[in-house]
Amino acid sequence: MIRFNQFSLTRGTKPLFDQTSFTLNPGEKAGLVGANGAGKSTLFAVLRGELHADAGDFSMPPSWQIAHVAQETPAVDKSALDYTLDGDAALREIEARIAAASAAHDGTAEAEAHAAFADADGYTAPARAEALLLGLGFTLEQTRQPVSSFSGGWRMRLNLAQALMCRSDLLLLDEPTNHLDLDAIVWLEEWLHRYPGTLVVISHDREFLDSVCNVTLHLEQRQIKRYGGNYSQFEILRAQQLALQQSAYEKQQKTVAHLQSFINRFKAKATKARQAQSRVKALEKMELIAPAHAASPFTFEFRQPDSAPNPMMVMDGVRCGYRAADGSEIPIVEGVTLSIQNGQRIGLLGANGQGKSTLIKTLAGTLPPLAGELRTGKGLQIGYFAQHQLETLRPDDSPLQHLARLAPDTREQELRDFLGSFNFAGDMATAPIAPFSGGEKARLALALIIWQKPNLLLLDEPTNHLDLETRHALTMALAQFEGTLIVVSHDRHLLRATTDEFMLVAKHRLQPFDGDLDDYRSWLLEHAAQQRAALKVSEAPQASAENSQNRKDQRRQEAETRQKLSQLKKPLQTRIAKIEKEMDALNAEKTSLDAFVADPASYEAQHKARLTEAIRRQGEVAGQLEALEAQWLDAHEELEQIG
Repeated sequence: MIRFNQFSLTRGTKPLFDQTSFTLNPGEKAGLVGANGAGKSTLFAVLRGELHADAGDFSMPPSWQIAHVAQETPAVDKSALDYTLDGDAALREIEARIAAASAAHDGTAEAEAHAAFADADGYTAPARAEALLLGLGFTLEQTRQPVSSFSGGWRMRLNLAQALMCRSDLLLLDEPTNHLDLDAIVWLEEWLHRYPGTLVVISHDREFLDSVCNVTLHLEQRQIKRYGGNYSQFEILRAQQLALQQSAYEKQQKTVAHLQSFINRFKAKATKARQAQSRVKALEKMELIAPAHAASPFTFEFRQPDSAPNPMMVMDGVRCGYRAADGSEIPIVEGVTLSIQNGQRIGLLGANGQGKSTLIKTLAGTLPPLAGELRTGKGLQIGYFAQHQLETLRPDDSPLQHLARLAPDTREQELRDFLGSFNFAGDMATAPIAPFSGGEKARLALALIIWQKPNLLLLDEPTNHLDLETRHALTMALAQFEGTLIVVSHDRHLLRATTDEFMLVAKHRLQPFDGDLDDYRSWLLEHAAQQRAALKVSEAPQASAENSQNRKDQRRQEAETRQKLSQLKKPLQTRIAKIEKEMDALNAEKTSLDAFVADPASYEAQHKARLTEAIRRQGEVAGQLEALEAQWLDAHEELEQIG
């Protein structure tokens, strides 16, 4: 068990934790959330034994093995597979014992070491490491390549693979999805579901937290508060607590005002002086309840776009890719034929490297087509956001200077008001952006795009570096955006809320994807299973070509069957979701009505008409719920019959 008891810690002059207490049980999976600077990384350092309490204490079983993702990757020549195997330090130690015993010709020691190697599942370790790398998006060929040949993002994946390879009791993951595409995130979630140890994860991906975590640790006001449940459940509980806290605060303020009024009226009168003095003491002793203060949710909205052409853009047989310095072509996505209609909201799916970003760049006009024709409608105004755009910001200029370049004739106060809506208020609006965080720079880049009132938004991973609150604000703004949207994102919450159709970039082709994100998750897991099966087949030389073809035919038939079943299930699933939404609304109304009818104060004369209406509505709601439940059961029975 991990236990923090009256734990206090100060870093420099900033107190981060003040007499805070919580426990985490073995096997629990906790999401660690809180504002930037609240102390999440510091808590990880405490768990790793790098920082110690100023007061109070922290304890966990001394025998626990801790795994975490290294922030640096040495540019070594060893293969990605060997680097991943280094994560199992116990296995490497046994291998060293075997080598030492062999060199010393000590048969007994070598036999013991080999037995320990077998007990540690050493013979399956390369296969397990390979499975980790394949799950995180590496190809079989890449697992044999040297670590030094990989870029920064892929090296972070190697560090994650090494941490997962460690046989740990406690796994610490700090933003593990930052360098992963959606395919790898889905795989990681499945892996973490099976992980038997204790997990603590920092993440700004709410759907990842919802999927993986069963405990939420919230850092606020130098306290760590434990909530049972995933992130969405934490949000509900937190909102309820804030509402209760605000109610208690308002009630207390009435008492304070009453006491203060008595003091003000009577403290000058000799006959009432003693009573007034007792009220002063009561006021001093009263524990003041802080007003409910959730940091104001950051919100913004897109400006109304000007009229848009329809179609907005047409691609006819376009080949997307790059031209090398010698003039040769490097095609990435072939044969793209697409007509983008006004009002479409498209999410692009597909693994890293298949060409999603290349396609977006071609649509944005920053990458000319290698072949085919791309036509744009008159009046098209593109807003294009990609991570590399942060590099185009001028570090010595302020947000106000960046915006003034786009709108030199606009009054400064209007520019300031606009920037203020993106949380660049006061001195921050006129400060150089060099020290800004990645999230703040991303927010500024978004503000500059929104100012230009685009009617077609092309977004390539817009949530990278954004915290949960800013992601939520962006999601809400995009959901209300009245133009056309094409987005690449590994944030499934954003994709679900802002898009209504998906297209898949796979095998370097663009094709419609008939389904939602849950269907895509199933498709990914099935695709991964097929890849593993194909890998096993390729490693079994005795498997004949005929058997291999039979298996392919069987898999194709199974896939076609699944597709047909999915098409049959889709309308039922949509109907069930609609029924459940209606039932949720009625249940909420029923709870409110029940509370009103159960309140003795409701039976006072002045509430007679309202009470009569509430009782009538109670019966109406109960009847509607009963009918909906019957429909829900019927729909589920049909779904089960389909299989």
